[in-house]
Amino acid sequence: MDRIPVAGPWITQKEIDYVADAARNAWYERAGEYPRRFEQAFAEYVGTKHAVALPSCTSAIHLSLMALGVGPGDEVIVPDVTWIATAAPISYVGATPVFADVDPKTWCLDAASFERCITARTRAVIPVDLYGNMPDMDAIRGVAAAHRIEVIEDAAEAVGSEIAGRRAGSFGTTGVFSFHGSKTLTTGEGGMLLTDREDLHRRVLFLRDHGRAPGDKAFFNTEVAHKYKMSALQAALGLAQLERIDELLERKRAIFEWYRESLAGVDGITVNHEAPGTRNTYWMVTVIVPGWRKEDLIRLLGERGVACRPFFYPLSSLPAYARLDEARRAAARNRVSYEISPSGINLPSALRLTREQVAQVCDALKGILARPAP
Repeated sequence: MDRIPVAGPWITQKEIDYVADAARNAWYERAGEYPRRFEQAFAEYVGTKHAVALPSCTSAIHLSLMALGVGPGDEVIVPDVTWIATAAPISYVGATPVFADVDPKTWCLDAASFERCITARTRAVIPVDLYGNMPDMDAIRGVAAAHRIEVIEDAAEAVGSEIAGRRAGSFGTTGVFSFHGSKTLTTGEGGMLLTDREDLHRRVLFLRDHGRAPGDKAFFNTEVAHKYKMSALQAALGLAQLERIDELLERKRAIFEWYRESLAGVDGITVNHEAPGTRNTYWMVTVIVPGWRKEDLIRLLGERGVACRPFFYPLSSLPAYARLDEARRAAARNRVSYEISPSGINLPSALRLTREQVAQVCDALKGILARPAP
């Protein structure tokens, strides 16, 4: 049996043609053409004034924190359930991550837990649009505004997701995206930072180019900064994907519906939630199976030719944060994160999946669940 992949893109002749054109022509006076086009188109799609193309979402979070002046002595609140890339840049700037609990339905940052984590040192919060879903952004923004806390929206996994018609990535002081090869819209590797603030846009452009202001004296650096740019070939691929975004999102939602229909009769499991007024783009179709260890499910499905991923481990449980007192406190208080994570897996969600493959995955899962857990 061919292994059913957990993630992967949908590439057509349009993408191939755009990248080939960039390889042939995006040099000399046209060197910055594709990145500029991608930035402009992406900002227009999300609904923000500015977009800056970058090599990763991690670099976008890093630059957001730097541009906002977050540094040593500061705290930044993140949901306990997310990929470490959300939290790692907090350490890059010398600040301290604080791990808040997640909502039991959306699996995204819980506004009440966020508020309980606030101290006099809190400078920012990074809510995550987990697996394509979105948190209660009105509640989170309300708490943040009341305490004068900056919001960096981590929309890495949620291109095209919406709340009341407003797109993911437009709710924060900055919004950040990933275009990794596993994402709905890909550039192979890559990211984007969005903002409506002119001052932050200028500062980010400066910080991503080794401390040089755009249009300033050539090779004249006024600060030690970073090299965070996207190549023309990556931007060409991203632009072509963006021009197909409705098709990509429609496929993601169709794949989820195939799973929902096939798993509707299985008692006790939970799949991705979509709150009223929210449009979930289902980057990863996820299932929570109480009473089962995710490692066992992944192993047994793998034996049947099905590739899966574990639901993110709580950040506070990772060896990377074992020395932080905050990690020990979070592990004791974040009940929902520690209840959901042990029994959650991401099912195959690649854009090229067929309905027949989804049926194979569901049959394999139902066969496994028909037996007692190991």
